[in-house]
Amino acid sequence: MPTLLSPSVMPILLLIVSNVFMTFAWYGHLKYPAAPLTPVVFGSWSIALVEYWFAIPANRIGHTVYSAAELKTMQEVITLVVFSVFSVFYLKESFTWQHLAGFALIAGGATLIFKA
Repeated sequence: MPTLLSPSVMPILLLIVSNVFMTFAWYGHLKYPAAPLTPVVFGSWSIALVEYWFAIPANRIGHTVYSAAELKTMQEVITLVVFSVFSVFYLKESFTWQHLAGFALIAGGATLIFKA
């Protein structure tokens, strides 16, 4: 699959987009707790389908440069960043120092994957 950006950058960008969609699929409905569950599930599946169109190419392209463990680690760190922004700006939840410290510990552990 030809890409406009290098195979080391393209998966990161695609994973960011993918995670925005997946975060809305998994957590966007929390803003509407009275919405009936069945349409919420089908709506979330629809959003997740779009997410797959970014995640699968990200991993396919990225695996030419990164190991599967490195790709998964990138995805998890990106997820934490996207979720943090989402929870503060969309769900209007506070982001505490405990969240920051916990996420920093996870990110610190993630760096071990890239030191191998």
